[in-house]
Amino acid sequence: MVRGFHVVCLLVLLSACVQSQASQEPATVWFTLDFPGSQPAHYSVQVRSDGKAHYESSGKPYPESDESDSFAYDFTVSPATREKIYELAAKAGYFQKDLDSHRKNMAFTGRKTLAYKDAQRSGDATYNYSPDLAAQELTSLFQGLSATLEFGHRLEYSLRYQKLALAEELKRMEESARNTPPVEIQAIAPILQQIIADPGVINVSRARAQRLLERSPATR
Repeated sequence: MVRGFHVVCLLVLLSACVQSQASQEPATVWFTLDFPGSQPAHYSVQVRSDGKAHYESSGKPYPESDESDSFAYDFTVSPATREKIYELAAKAGYFQKDLDSHRKNMAFTGRKTLAYKDAQRSGDATYNYSPDLAAQELTSLFQGLSATLEFGHRLEYSLRYQKLALAEELKRMEESARNTPPVEIQAIAPILQQIIADPGVINVSRARAQRLLERSPATR
């Protein structure tokens, strides 16, 4: 009888430990976009509540390229962006409702999916265009984040294979940044630092990389 009691207590303790570990696991928000013909044609962003993030994409590295390219990147989002993502996910009901407008005359801008999972709840919703303001803001944020990471990917490619292309790429981003600050520019700090430190890159490009890097909150 005593042995049986001990077994029951052990099972209860094991169950409590499993539940405790599950509750301690970070929540995760995902955004996925599939848009054939665009650059990239597919990408997904995963942001955990501890700030760790993962990005994957596939498509052409440049419009004129005949080759397809796959890209995967781990990074950390800033606390401000992480908090904004999770605040908007809550406002959007953790994507447990239909987010699509279902308007027949709406132009197709890609198949988008927002998803959420934590120890207590999960949800996902797919849409072309959403009238939900929180979903709209999340869509814009994740698209901006993708633009920054794809910019970093192109810089890495150019630094390795065609350094002369860096000048135009950096010029275009710097001009765009004057009007619209890039999202999470610090996520691509490693490649910007490589460009700055490379004596084989022309000085004007190194200077542009330095100015872009200085836009990162981490360098202010």
